[in-house]
Amino acid sequence: MYRKSKWKCGYNLAVLGHGNNETSVPQLLIRDLKFEKKSLAKLMFSPDQENHPSKAPVKYGELIVLGYNGSLPNGDRGRRKSRFALFKRPKANGVKPSTVHIACTPQAAKAISNKDQHSISYTLSRAQTVVVEYTHDSNTDMFQIGRSTESPIDFVVTDTVPGSQSNSDTQSVQSTISRFACRIICERNPPFTARIYAAGFDSSKNIFLGEKAAKWKTSDGQMDGLTTNGVLVMHPRNGFTEDSKPGVWREISVCGNVFSLRETRSAQQRGKMVENETNQLQDGSLIDLCGATLLWRTAEGLSRTPTVKHLEALRQEINAARPQCPVGFNTLAFPSMKRKDVVDEKQPWVYLNCGHVHGYHNWGNKEERDGKDRECPMCRSVGPYVPLWLGCEAGFYVDAGPPTHAFSPCGHVCSEKTTAYWSQIPLPHGTHTFHAACPFCAHQLAGEQGYIRLIFQGPLD
Repeated sequence: MYRKSKWKCGYNLAVLGHGNNETSVPQLLIRDLKFEKKSLAKLMFSPDQENHPSKAPVKYGELIVLGYNGSLPNGDRGRRKSRFALFKRPKANGVKPSTVHIACTPQAAKAISNKDQHSISYTLSRAQTVVVEYTHDSNTDMFQIGRSTESPIDFVVTDTVPGSQSNSDTQSVQSTISRFACRIICERNPPFTARIYAAGFDSSKNIFLGEKAAKWKTSDGQMDGLTTNGVLVMHPRNGFTEDSKPGVWREISVCGNVFSLRETRSAQQRGKMVENETNQLQDGSLIDLCGATLLWRTAEGLSRTPTVKHLEALRQEINAARPQCPVGFNTLAFPSMKRKDVVDEKQPWVYLNCGHVHGYHNWGNKEERDGKDRECPMCRSVGPYVPLWLGCEAGFYVDAGPPTHAFSPCGHVCSEKTTAYWSQIPLPHGTHTFHAACPFCAHQLAGEQGYIRLIFQGPLD
């Protein structure tokens, strides 16, 4: 008689295929588990809703860096972190274009740029520079993102190294992210529209586009240009939901216009202008800075997203079902989220070719395979054998479904629809290639789908 847990699992009894053990054991898929909807519903509100919604400041949205599972490897510090919330500022700091100074000498351009106001300089030649002055805009807030740690940067972003375990892993890489990569302008009044622009203002409140930068005069006589490695944006179709589909990657100019991609990331020739698309961010928009990719989540979208408390409740529910290793018969348990990067002795492991979940053991580890591939005792399939990690960054989830699937080859676990969504998103890699990657660690996905369904064994008592 199998004792069912409080999950009221419907066990599927199956015989161990091709193994020596002919005893029937309970096989369970997490999707069979009946969650207590009322208790989890309480955890589905965003942090803003949990804490005095009437007193909470207006949140425009959040930027989340792909490749990190809830925090940077050595922890979030100051303006350098894996997640950045954009709140309405006490006083507007937005800017908008005003006076245009055409055909002035570099010396005159420098004198204009030295004024205590924002400006963008377009160097056309050694003898000709166009300077566009920007004036204060009381209706918008500006937020700047880049690699620089200077004060104008609100969110410091460095290159993402797949699977990095410490900040030193990223510092050894020569960065391709601009020091002042981009800026986001948010409307201070409803519906709080957010728009993205390439390049950010430096400590002198200037943006300089040198001779080699792609730049041009628009049909209405204004100047525009692209940054060296560009700022790419992709808006998903159907928003960021379980029905989302990938959109088309575009490049955003300094003035916020939308273009098709250049042949290579830093090519001199710009792509074609896309008239029917805008630089307005929507829930689930991806922003690539050539070295790091950011996910934009709106405040409304986050209110429908699982919280860390919700994910913790799911972790406890899985562990309460007491899944077992079919070889050692020891109980498996996902470690706490605070220990999400440390392999625990009760850690679940999975065979990536079949999805059977075990504890760590040396069965099927033969020398001729160099330890890379292992043979599953349940079905004899041969393939990678990796530890499972819960996906702890709630902002990456497209739904609040149970953690039934894992990305391959990294083993990060989340809901089926979340794995299905990210497995079809082509993320920029290098100067001209794209591939799907795990959002929790940035590892390139492998296998036919890029993810697998997990098959646990239930307790024998």
